[in-house]
Amino acid sequence: MEGMQAYGAGKAGGAFDPVTFFQQPQTILRIVSWLFSIVIFGCIANEGYINRPNEVEEYCIFNRNQNACNYGVFMGSMAFLCCLAFLALDVYFPQISSVKDRKKAVLADVGLSAFWSFMWFVGFCFLANQWQVTKHEDNPLREGGDAARAAITFSFFSIFTWAGQSFLAFQRYKLGADSALFSQEYTDPSQDAAGAPYTSFGGDDVESPGGGGGQPNSEGAFDGSSGYQRQDY
Repeated sequence: MEGMQAYGAGKAGGAFDPVTFFQQPQTILRIVSWLFSIVIFGCIANEGYINRPNEVEEYCIFNRNQNACNYGVFMGSMAFLCCLAFLALDVYFPQISSVKDRKKAVLADVGLSAFWSFMWFVGFCFLANQWQVTKHEDNPLREGGDAARAAITFSFFSIFTWAGQSFLAFQRYKLGADSALFSQEYTDPSQDAAGAPYTSFGGDDVESPGGGGGQPNSEGAFDGSSGYQRQDY
C-alpha cells in the first residue's frame, strides 16, 4: 500500500523527508537551473556593460545591443524566481489531497518547464549571435569576455535542465492516480472519519439466538401443509 501514489506522491498528510526530497531528480534539476540563472544574471549584470576608452556611457557587451543584455538579465531573474516557486510547490505537493489539484500542478510543471526550455534556446541563439558580430573596436581591452561567454554557455545548459524538468513532470503525469487509494475528490480520512457510509456484512442469514447454526429465512418460513401440531405441556 505504501508504494501506491498519485502523480508521483503518496497520500496526503505524510511527514516531509528532506533527504528523500533532495534526492529526487526533479529537485536536483531545479537546483541546477536555479544556480544557472544566478550565473547568467550575475555575469551580465556585473560585467555585461562596457565602454570605449574615450567614452563615458556604458553599452551592452553583446554588440552594444541593449536588448541582448536586457533579455539575459530578465530571463535570469525570472528563472531564479520560477525555480524557487517550483521548489516550494514540490515541498507542498505531497500535502495536496485532491487528485484534480495534483493533476493541475503537474500539467503546469510540464507546460512552464517546456516554455522555459524554449525561451533559453531563444536566449542562447540571441546572445551567441550578438557576441559573434561584436566588433573588436567596441571592446579593445577585451573586458568582460569571460562573463559574456559564461552567460552564453549556461544559457545553453539551461535548455536541457528545463527540458529535463518538463520530461520528468510528463512522466509524473503519465503515472496518474492509483484508483485503489485515490478518488477524484479524495480527502484525508482523519478529517472526515464520521462521514464514511455504513457498510453491512455480506451475509443475509441471521443466526438465531438459541444457537444451532441458524437457518435461512426461506427454510424457516411457515409451511401450511403440515397442519396443526399438538403441543404437550
